[in-house]
Amino acid sequence: MKKYIILVGIGGMAGSIARYLTATYFTRLIPAAFPYGTFAVNIIGCLAIGVIFGLSERYSWFTSDWRIFLATGFCGGYTTFSSFAIENVQLLQQSNYFTFALYSIASFTLGLLAVFVGLSVVKI
Repeated sequence: MKKYIILVGIGGMAGSIARYLTATYFTRLIPAAFPYGTFAVNIIGCLAIGVIFGLSERYSWFTSDWRIFLATGFCGGYTTFSSFAIENVQLLQQSNYFTFALYSIASFTLGLLAVFVGLSVVKI
């Protein structure tokens, strides 16, 4: 368990730094009202987690340690949207359409609602 915590922690730190650098780069590259930095991070993170899961399913050298370090650690630090996306793809691959729809709609709706509630609580 300690090994996995360390792998996730180091990967998460690297992912967080990469997120900051990527978001800053795209925000400076394309100054606009649209949040290109966060958008780029989310799309790149989804691509990365797809590659990581694909490699882990295809090659024996891609151990669970690498998967924990890269998928949970790095991608988790880079963007949790990638985890959300891979979980939804897995639900679709399992033909679990109701759970996919419920998870997607509830996450989006309740996530926005939670932000509004959080902002409202602070304003009091």
